[in-house]
Amino acid sequence: MPIIKSAKKAARQSVKRTKKNQEIKKSIKTAYKAFKASPTADLLKKAQSEYDKAAKKGLIKKNTASRRKANLAKIAKAAGVKMTATAKKPAAAKKAAATTAKAAKPAAKAPAKKPAAKKSATAKKSTAKPAAAKKTSPKSKAA
Repeated sequence: MPIIKSAKKAARQSVKRTKKNQEIKKSIKTAYKAFKASPTADLLKKAQSEYDKAAKKGLIKKNTASRRKANLAKIAKAAGVKMTATAKKPAAAKKAAATTAKAAKPAAKAPAKKPAAKKSATAKKSTAKPAAAKKTSPKSKAA
């Protein structure tokens, strides 16, 4: 058992995090097994959602989640599951239109910026030569 106060707290946190991670992993496994037993669009969506949540929380890496979701899609395609496109709700469409209208107004008022002038290569070379000429070896001073 840890003796130092901070080590005790770290041990408590570790136990809590382990428990939470195990719950997330269990939910992933149950969603995957349920989908594999009877592939449907709803179960596919739920399983993919579980992978996204786990990746967002850092339990699995983003590419791992992506790979596993692709494998779910392969299983769904082989089983003949058809994905239905979800239609946007009218309230969400109105909100999106309002945000795009607000974003368009400030863009119209802002003046166009000119690109910054770049230094030419010849200017760099000319400043480099005198610096090299100033450096002399100790032998040339003695002669």
